[in-house]
Amino acid sequence: MKTIDIIEETYAALTANKVRTGLTMLGIIIGISSVIAMTAIGNGAKASIESSIQSIGSNLIIVTPGAQRSFGGPSAARGSAQTLTVDDAEAIENEVANISAVAVSVSSRQQVTAKGTNTNTNIIGTSPSYTTVRNVIVEEGVFLTSANVTSSSKVAVIGPTTRDDLFGQDSDAVGATIRIKGSEYKVVGVTKTKGGSGFTNSDDVIYIPYTTAQHYLSGNQYVGQIDISAADADSTTVVQSDVTTILLAKHKIKDPTTADFSIFNQADIIATASSVTSTFTVLLAAVAGISLLVGGIGIMNMMLTTVTERTREIGLRKAIGAKPGDISIQFLTESVALTFTGGVIGVILGAGIAYLVSSLGIIQTQVSIGSVMLAFAVSTGIGIIFGWYPAKRAAKMSPIEALRFE
Repeated sequence: MKTIDIIEETYAALTANKVRTGLTMLGIIIGISSVIAMTAIGNGAKASIESSIQSIGSNLIIVTPGAQRSFGGPSAARGSAQTLTVDDAEAIENEVANISAVAVSVSSRQQVTAKGTNTNTNIIGTSPSYTTVRNVIVEEGVFLTSANVTSSSKVAVIGPTTRDDLFGQDSDAVGATIRIKGSEYKVVGVTKTKGGSGFTNSDDVIYIPYTTAQHYLSGNQYVGQIDISAADADSTTVVQSDVTTILLAKHKIKDPTTADFSIFNQADIIATASSVTSTFTVLLAAVAGISLLVGGIGIMNMMLTTVTERTREIGLRKAIGAKPGDISIQFLTESVALTFTGGVIGVILGAGIAYLVSSLGIIQTQVSIGSVMLAFAVSTGIGIIFGWYPAKRAAKMSPIEALRFE
């Protein structure tokens, strides 16, 4: 048979019963669109998380008190242990090469009030170098100064979310007074919006001098975290190793496995987050892929029904000289045409769903070329796999028995 003849026969066969053809393709359409939409959501979530982590600092290395736990990633290392001091941070800054800045932080969550309003937010006691280490930009006023740290001044720099909660949307908060744990603090600056959520959220926060936090909030001389910014990405690993060596020596620890501190870098956080989101994306795609299997079974069912309905046609074709291969190719082409058409519609529908999710602000999505190509390959493969048996069955029919079929 000529290619044009196969195409014409395929079109005529599939359009002879449009409702049945449409319902059969529906399984493939739903399956492909689900896979496209789910992978787009997973890829978007991965990119969003990585972007949020990148925004917390440049070439960042974080030291926290307490031993590193075996599961749970960086956040699991944080606890109530008190093993790090300002002296540790100064030793790192003075003795480690290839670093651009070091900042300490003392964090706690407190109820904050102002002008009859209140909010519960994260208080970070830190130093002026925090802006360099964590890419914090002051949009209004100024950040903390060395003089503020030396004198334990009761001054505060607030994030835009905290400003909106306490003083109203986009209000002028510089010069205003807030109250934290019974003490009044003067607002000297407001930071620029960075976004993020959870531990990467830099908008719902209040910065005060770390000495002030030690005196009035924590009540001791320990710090909760030391942040280090390496000079460049290539030196991050070396800096991390040097910091570990210095802290082990200062804390008089000979066995690194018994260290009373944990150290990790930005790349570790991104790698962990990427691994989790990749697994999540694969899981979503696998669940959506089940509907593809169901759609494939629907294709086989329709093709078997078609073979039965067209038994006399098959017998007539074979009687006038059609070869088994011609019959097989004809029905296999019809199966592939069904799934490929369903795949095209499914890709368009899946991309539309992903776009809708992004435009509604639910979550950012990313439709990758790889997932689209895979969708087409899978839909075509399903057509071949689930169309092969009906096509083979039609090709093996005896022309005499087929012509006698009622």
